[in-house]
Amino acid sequence: MATSSLSSVNFGVRSNGNRQGIHQMPSSSSSSSNSTHLSFPFLFRNSYSFSSRSRQTRFLSLSASNYRTSPRVMAAAKPEPLKIMISGAPASGKGTQCELITKKYDLVHVAAGDLLRAEIASGSENGNRAKEHMETGQLVPNEIVVMMVKDRLLQPDSQEKGWLLDGYPRSSSQSTALEKFGFRPDLFILLEVDEEILVERVVGRRLDPVTGKIYHLKYSPPETEEIAARLTQRFDDTEEKVKLRLRTHHHNVEAVLSLYEDVTFKVNGNVEIEEVFAQIDEAFTKLLKSREEVSLAAQI
Repeated sequence: MATSSLSSVNFGVRSNGNRQGIHQMPSSSSSSSNSTHLSFPFLFRNSYSFSSRSRQTRFLSLSASNYRTSPRVMAAAKPEPLKIMISGAPASGKGTQCELITKKYDLVHVAAGDLLRAEIASGSENGNRAKEHMETGQLVPNEIVVMMVKDRLLQPDSQEKGWLLDGYPRSSSQSTALEKFGFRPDLFILLEVDEEILVERVVGRRLDPVTGKIYHLKYSPPETEEIAARLTQRFDDTEEKVKLRLRTHHHNVEAVLSLYEDVTFKVNGNVEIEEVFAQIDEAFTKLLKSREEVSLAAQI
């Protein structure tokens, strides 16, 4: 069951000026609260001395004449691109939130499933290796998928704009492999939705085989009786199957969280789409603000 109270996240700066990670604070014990509490204390305890005459002289008391004799050029460094991972159970609304995130923050959206299909279609080396396994009914080995993800994250657009890695990694071994290649997120977003809501969302899904559009019998019903008559249901969109998939998801995500605990932000996904995105957007805003503070501190 997903808690509807959100963890507090703290982006800070250590007293030595280095960036501090994202820390989860204890969640409120109330399960009815949908609010997010984010605290971002920026503590700069270091004093900075620039005067050659006295080591006691602090930066804030530096006179104009001293500044003229000891000029210091503060060149604003280009901010590092954001590196974001997002995870959520089937029907958690992850795809919708990825669209909203990429639209506002212009990140490169990288979904492992889409990437696998694209690599196979392109006839790349990794794609051909994956195709061989799939044609024989085998699962695509982790090392092949990891290499696909690595190559995509190293593309110029991902390096320049930043990336949003969707639904990956799904295991500790995948996380460890990405770490070895130097890929670690600034923020790991976890969408938490109560199981009964997820089951309802999945079981009610229907596909229009003509248009490919996804409907939901309760939340997004078909426009006409003609469309309703031709809708189909995926073979695994049953209560029994979805509960099995949810158990697998929860097992996998726990392993991943153990590696990303310091950068994890848990989002209450039980609420409306706009409210879910508002929580994510607030975390992005605070993250960007903390990076600006770190950048300013590094220039002093």
